[in-house]
Amino acid sequence: MTTTRDYYEVLSVERTADGDEIKRAYRRLAMKYHPDRNPDDPEAEVRFKECSAAYEVLSDPEKRKIYDQYGHEGLRGRGAAAHDFSRMDVNDIFSMFNDIFAGGGFGGMGGRGGGGGRVARGYDLETEVVLTYNEVLTGTEKDVEFIRLDVCETCSGSGAKPGTTPDKCSTCAGQGKVQQAGLGGMFRMVVNCPACRGRGSIIRERCPKCHGSGREKKKRSLTVKIPAGIQEGQAVRVQGEGEPPGVQMSANGSGVRGDLHVVVRVEEHDMFEREGDHLLLEMPVSFTQAALGAELDVPTLEGKAELRVPAGTQHGKLFRLHGQGLPNLRSGARGDLVVVTKIEIPKKLSSRQQELLREFAETEDHDVLPESQGFLKKIKDLFS
Repeated sequence: MTTTRDYYEVLSVERTADGDEIKRAYRRLAMKYHPDRNPDDPEAEVRFKECSAAYEVLSDPEKRKIYDQYGHEGLRGRGAAAHDFSRMDVNDIFSMFNDIFAGGGFGGMGGRGGGGGRVARGYDLETEVVLTYNEVLTGTEKDVEFIRLDVCETCSGSGAKPGTTPDKCSTCAGQGKVQQAGLGGMFRMVVNCPACRGRGSIIRERCPKCHGSGREKKKRSLTVKIPAGIQEGQAVRVQGEGEPPGVQMSANGSGVRGDLHVVVRVEEHDMFEREGDHLLLEMPVSFTQAALGAELDVPTLEGKAELRVPAGTQHGKLFRLHGQGLPNLRSGARGDLVVVTKIEIPKKLSSRQQELLREFAETEDHDVLPESQGFLKKIKDLFS
């Protein structure tokens, strides 16, 4: 099958998405549709290969540029066509994108099993926690619950029906790898065995509970420590709390678990905005305080701080309270609280206040509107 859907649509990202957004989208979809998690579901494998093809193009700046300008035909016409993932084994796909799942802090599939000698690694998982600004200030601990595929209790993870054992693959003699002739027969290459998908054995009678996957869904709860100063979108990695490798990923059903990535979301504050380690605050100031100067109590995350507003302060003036922001994740040094003055004009004035302001306006030599007339007088003047 040749992929014809728009690659951005396949990954559910905007055309303006950066490399990190594309990588996160692919990782999420790859984990969702991988056949290990969807046994006997051919549609999931099709989706898995489709999103892999999309990522292979959109993660490459040169191919993405060509695709954005000319689409699928442009890639084929310029010798930059994506691999035909529909003809590839899922294990081969993950060996190509191992950097996403095993490197760069993302973890994931790790090395494949079979005859390659590398340790099989299970899936990484991702969940979210929501923090308040005060929790970002001090650091906190959060209880998280998530569902993961764990070792099937019925077959102990082998994928085989209890009382039976997998048979050695006759195609690869249990090695998990076979040799194939290359172009023109001039060289040979080693690939995953198509019969056992690199595992080295074949399950003849599948476990009735996990259908041969060796894994079943289980709920997991744990407490995660969130450091002070963490930013929106950053993640805390909890090593070994992901999923174990499935039987299709490991020659003997063993290996190491993936990791759990706890992504942080920070809820909006009703007064403060965050800029890195700094906090921004719009502070209402009356026009008399701005004109004559005043000592103000400014709210902070830890209480109040005193701010001296000098006479003649203008709307939008910035004042910096050092060390009243959020801590830096690495150094722990506190940012600043930046106060932006917001001069407020009263909507209603008493007669005495109006009188005083008119006297002040005369000293400025500024024209102002005459005093307001009463309602009845306005009606009488209208019809006179």
